Amino acid sequence: MSSIDGLIGPVARIIDKIILDPESRDRAKLELLKLEDSLEMDAIRTRMSALLVEVSSSDPWTSRARPSFLYVMYILLLWSIPMGLITAVSPDTARVIAEGMNAYLAGLPEPLYALFATGYLGYTAARAWGKAKGSEA
Repeated sequence: MSSIDGLIGPVARIIDKIILDPESRDRAKLELLKLEDSLEMDAIRTRMSALLVEVSSSDPWTSRARPSFLYVMYILLLWSIPMGLITAVSPDTARVIAEGMNAYLAGLPEPLYALFATGYLGYTAARAWGKAKGSEA
């Protein structure tokens, strides 16, 4: 959900209270929806152009950086399977491992998490856009 989505609902409710004429109210809401589409499309175009430049780069490190980072995150998530087995055998050992991992992850800076979220969402959006255009399988 974008910040635009968070604004449209409250602004539409304000329009309902302020503009009494139903026809004028509908025109104002239509303009609000047009603005939403325009702002979102501009933001999507900007993100897509940056992503397409990265993906089409001839530098192998650039084109593989985002998927590689995702694989690291998948490994972290899949680590729960062996942790479940360790817990079954030795709950104390599993607790100590989990405490160590929590301490490590808490030590990572917040901007790194924001970078991951941006990269993940950007990669997902680029893939969806490519599939919708028909340029990707």
